Amino acid sequence: MVSRPTPDRIIRLVKPALFAACLLPFVLLVWRTLDGSIGPNPVEAITHDTGDWALRLLLATLAVTPLRRLTGWTWMVRLRRMLGLYAFFYAALHFITYLWLDQFFDWQAIFADIAKRPYITVGFAALVLMVPLVVTSTKGWLRRLGPRWKRLHRLVYAIGVLAVLHYLWLVKADLLEPAIYAGVLAVLLAARLPWGGWERRLAGSGRRGVSAAR
Repeated sequence: MVSRPTPDRIIRLVKPALFAACLLPFVLLVWRTLDGSIGPNPVEAITHDTGDWALRLLLATLAVTPLRRLTGWTWMVRLRRMLGLYAFFYAALHFITYLWLDQFFDWQAIFADIAKRPYITVGFAALVLMVPLVVTSTKGWLRRLGPRWKRLHRLVYAIGVLAVLHYLWLVKADLLEPAIYAGVLAVLLAARLPWGGWERRLAGSGRRGVSAAR
């Protein structure tokens, strides 16, 4: 009889594959840049690609909890940190591309751009909020912060809203793609509401059962 793979074994198989999959867009972007196939406007292409992947991986991070609850695969939680770190990696590249390749660190022009284009402010706010989550993503910080760690990491919901809003305000004509991301985010956030209520009711029922048994 073939035994079922343990969560540790699944993680050992899935983690390297996920790491490679998350890194692949960056490798392809570098390759396209070096061989000249990135298009007539390389800076715009790099900005859009890194921004798109930051948002996709952020949504993938938010999808872990609903998927775990639907499937019962508890090992999926151990993939969330990698997805979150990669989301920050691409978001940082997105911002650095704007600062360096687009604005050439011209701070006067950058501040004027921020005043004229609020979507930049919203996007920067999302990036800033990601920093404490990245810093405190280790097991050591989880132990040190205790219950506060979970409250802090709920910032990811606000980050998701800001990131989608950044994209919606950025696009001027075809709103289909940012609207799809907004819809996915809405589903992922809404999925937490009934599950949270169900878990609290179940926990309360369990406590009442234990009290009655005493």
